[in-house]
Amino acid sequence: MGYEPLVNKNPLRVLKIGTEGAGELGLVMARAGLGKTAILVQFALDCMLLGNKVLHVSIGQSVDKTRKWYDDILSLLTDGEKIESIPAIMQNRMIMTFKVAAFTRSRLEERLNDLVLQDIFRPNCLIVDGFDFENADRETLEDIKNLMETMNMQAWFSAICHRGDTRISPA
Repeated sequence: MGYEPLVNKNPLRVLKIGTEGAGELGLVMARAGLGKTAILVQFALDCMLLGNKVLHVSIGQSVDKTRKWYDDILSLLTDGEKIESIPAIMQNRMIMTFKVAAFTRSRLEERLNDLVLQDIFRPNCLIVDGFDFENADRETLEDIKNLMETMNMQAWFSAICHRGDTRISPA
């Protein structure tokens, strides 16, 4: 199956994922179990089908669980197509995991630099699923934004919110 329809008719194109905006940060915020990971994976798939490289950082989950999200969503989008049959995805995706307590901006930068300097993988887009925004300070977020600007990348995050969360306003 050709994947051109997935690229050309994708409504996510309006978000310009992976196409511009080095240093830009995006956030998907919802209560637990409402599809944050699913939408981040769709963002990543769209970016990869455009020929961009995506580093998916999963905090607190295994590589296998994250890979299964890609397999399941791609299967739904392509009527059962296997991820291995679409080279644009296999060659443009890397999954990296961190334990919750081990994720810091400096560790992320160190791992990114290792990948880039050793010419292993140079991502255009970073997906961070499971970042703890409740305990992150403004300085940490500014550091991550600066890292994205320096590395010429954009980043998308997920965050859990709760009823009555003051960080968001009702629609």
